[in-house]
Amino acid sequence: MRWLGQRPRITYALLFLVGFAVYATVSGDRLRRQSPDPHFVLQADAWLHGKLSIDPPWKGDDPAKVETILLKDGSKVRGRYLQTRGYVVGSPWFEEHITHPGAHTGGLPTTRFFRTTKGVDIPEAEIASSLGTTNYVSFPPTPAILMLPQAIIHGRIANDVFPTILVAALILPLAFATLRRLREEGHSERSDEENLWLVAQLCFGTVLFFVSVSGHVWFTAHVVGVFLSLAYVYFSIGARRPILAGLMLGLATLSRTPMAFMFPFFALEACRVAGGSQWREWPRHYRAIAKRWIAFAVPVVLIAAVAAVLNVMRFDSAGEFGHSYLAVRQQGMIEKFGLFDYEYFRRNLSVAFTLLPSFSARAPYVHISGHGMALWLTTPLFLSLLWPRKRELMHTILWITVALVAVPILFYQNSGWVQFGYRFSLDYTIFLVLLLAVGARPLGRFAKALIILSIVINLFGAWTFGRQQQFYDGGTYEVVIPHQPR
Repeated sequence: MRWLGQRPRITYALLFLVGFAVYATVSGDRLRRQSPDPHFVLQADAWLHGKLSIDPPWKGDDPAKVETILLKDGSKVRGRYLQTRGYVVGSPWFEEHITHPGAHTGGLPTTRFFRTTKGVDIPEAEIASSLGTTNYVSFPPTPAILMLPQAIIHGRIANDVFPTILVAALILPLAFATLRRLREEGHSERSDEENLWLVAQLCFGTVLFFVSVSGHVWFTAHVVGVFLSLAYVYFSIGARRPILAGLMLGLATLSRTPMAFMFPFFALEACRVAGGSQWREWPRHYRAIAKRWIAFAVPVVLIAAVAAVLNVMRFDSAGEFGHSYLAVRQQGMIEKFGLFDYEYFRRNLSVAFTLLPSFSARAPYVHISGHGMALWLTTPLFLSLLWPRKRELMHTILWITVALVAVPILFYQNSGWVQFGYRFSLDYTIFLVLLLAVGARPLGRFAKALIILSIVINLFGAWTFGRQQQFYDGGTYEVVIPHQPR
């Protein structure tokens, strides 16, 4: 394996080709056509026509719908009808649609309300008529940039699976380069051969495998996010490229918003480089640290400003990407609890760490919940992170970053449903892989066997998810509202 370090360009090219060959093979016939949820293609095509909204027909799930209504006083406002406000909590209608969908029938609502984009609630009695609905893509826009070349040629029917697989294949060489840089900075003692095992773990032994091969708006966002987060880490190690690190963080955040919380990795790495491994010494070097922080922050602030302007133009709110306007079954939960709340925590914690498949004596023998499977089950080697051999400053920096990204997701209204494994873990998976590198536990036969096992598990998911529905249960998307009569 010595030639890996002597001819890095050949190594990177081979890794890309291996990644593309594996992903394309598993993707199969999906590679030749547009995915069922090509939101980023629609967005790219809309941009090319000078629009932010998506003209009909809409294709796929989860449009952000903004309705325009005419009031009886002659004014026009934009917004959405509420599912919950004005309905009797505990009534049969509330039980059917909000608390336990499908549990009851019948029941009549009270007065309906329309909430404007500026947050004003208007009773239905004041509304004269509806003037129509406008559709938007609520998912942050970076992946739509990836679709622009194809959209220029093919318009709305452009293929979104092929670009997704290209980016997924690029993750292999970028991950290898990042692991090598980690070693060059003295944080890792892994050989090139061991780094290749960790690349295989990331790309084929995590849920990145199943999201890489099918397109779909949510999965493409994950793939682009993982690639950009790796680029962010690559430029952050040693705090050598603060402007590029900030640019990658900004673009990653506009792929997957939780990735905004990756900022501590660069911030703390800049402190370490300027002030050494003893944090008590860092204040003495505040000027050198501040210089790197400012250079890092400039592209982040500029990208955030562009995103805020786009949000205001669409939803009259700088922080609203459109998730409040999603036409989804959990809208009632969002109105009741918001996008983030403790009520979602129990379900999300179970999905992330305890959810197992069920087994039966009859074919197909295994059934996977619509919420997926626990993180440690799809990637068993992550359990070894609980017993690292080395705990240096970089180890602490990585865990701080993981915690800041992972914890808010546990309070989010969505568990990742429908999925093979806990796909939201991809927002911080690369930091778990880096922890495997710096933790210095030997990659012996047992560890490699776990990597191979995880590849087999995730190959099963990549091949069957969306193809062989007999292995998957629809599951439920329910948050039990406490203290309400049933």
